[in-house]
Amino acid sequence: MGDPGRYEIHAVRYGHFERRSGENFLGGDTHDVPMPLDYFVWAIVGEKRTFIVDTGFDKPTGDRRGRSVVRPVDDGLAAIGINHADVSDVIISHMHYDHCGNHHLFPNATFHLQDAEMEFATGRCMCHHAMRHPFEAEDVTTMVRRLYAGKICFHDPESQIAPGITLHKVGGHSRGLQVVRVETDNGAVVIASDAAHFYANMEREKPFPVFDRLSDVVFGVERMKQLASSPAHIVPGHDPLVLKRFARTRQDVEDIVALNRPKG
Repeated sequence: MGDPGRYEIHAVRYGHFERRSGENFLGGDTHDVPMPLDYFVWAIVGEKRTFIVDTGFDKPTGDRRGRSVVRPVDDGLAAIGINHADVSDVIISHMHYDHCGNHHLFPNATFHLQDAEMEFATGRCMCHHAMRHPFEAEDVTTMVRRLYAGKICFHDPESQIAPGITLHKVGGHSRGLQVVRVETDNGAVVIASDAAHFYANMEREKPFPVFDRLSDVVFGVERMKQLASSPAHIVPGHDPLVLKRFARTRQDVEDIVALNRPKG
């Protein structure tokens, strides 16, 4: 990577949950076949800086919510040569439990977050169980502690945080959800996180049925298509197909792939 504005991106699978397709589309799915969720964090690796996108959940949280941790986040990062304690920048797509746990792994990092997401997670919407259910109180309060320690950088709605890396608020699934656009040698990749759980949510134009505002989910997909070099450059947040569509970062590790190296 001779260009400091171009990066390698690694999707690191850490969790898994068995689920059926009828649960993954607004309005259901008549086939209702097995369609599990995989859980990822992402590492954006440049010549001088490494950025982690989302921080996952730990085993106690997974156990409480019926999700399996297949590889702890710190072990996954170590497998590609990243010491979690050395990470200086963490991008939080949104503050749901599966994207915003494990704070203790990143004691030296500044967290990048949208204004709207912190307001959402600490405001009146959390008075209602249905809206607070995807959040963990400990994750939210830890984020507030980071704020008072001067370790959060807020964004609204779009920011360039380094050459070749931009953040874009799309909302929808959560009030302040942001996607990440990254320049690579293979074009501009968009890490969708939960702006699209599966490729099929985008391809069939049927959103995942958990959202704050449906119109923002729909327009968010349109925005990602504008940002990415092609629809194939949009990487969904929970699709097991990601592990099949991209080359392994290490041939001996099956659940970490390089998003700038598509197969075929």
